[in-house]
Amino acid sequence: MNVRAIHCHAVRLTFFLAVAALFSLIGCSGGAGGLPFVETFDEPGDWSTGEDAYSIGAVVDGVYDFTVLENDISRWAAAGRNFSDGVYEVEATPVEGPLDNGYGLLFRADPAAGNFYLFKVSADGYVWIGRYKDGAEEMTIIGDHWFESPAVLRGLDVTNVLRVQAEAGNMIFFVNGQEVGRVTDTTFAEGDVGVLVQTLGGSGVRVLFDNLSVRPLP
Repeated sequence: MNVRAIHCHAVRLTFFLAVAALFSLIGCSGGAGGLPFVETFDEPGDWSTGEDAYSIGAVVDGVYDFTVLENDISRWAAAGRNFSDGVYEVEATPVEGPLDNGYGLLFRADPAAGNFYLFKVSADGYVWIGRYKDGAEEMTIIGDHWFESPAVLRGLDVTNVLRVQAEAGNMIFFVNGQEVGRVTDTTFAEGDVGVLVQTLGGSGVRVLFDNLSVRPLP
């Protein structure tokens, strides 16, 4: 299991291995993950949980309850699996904090190298789709940066469903069943899957994640 911290400095985000005190890490399955993979968070499983000065993560009441306590910080936790092609999906519900935030799904992640694709939305109605490489935000792969989308349900206590259909380098992104972009990018072919919470407009962003899955392509 790997947890990372991303600290925001203007546009660039630096990315480093969290210290051991960040979360208590429990055994991770590793290796190739078979499909379908469905995580309902009814049991702790291989997910990291714990608390430090920056964030709190817990598997409780059938969700992954994830809070980032400080501003301009992102934290993520991964499943400890390995996938390539498939349909990636997660349900995410922001319940506390400012609407200027970011939360979502990372996939094809290499935790040790800091490489992954990231698909996130904000509670004020924006989408960000891009990739991180060598531990830093490298570039958006759809749009110039954040872009507004009517597909995103705004506010707190509302659930957005993020889905990515990934086949080789071809990826299609959906929010609540509505396509918000598609791209061909061959930077990452396989890797882990996980969730992310980001503070942008203030501290105390709390998001509940549920029903994370990776299923075979239709």
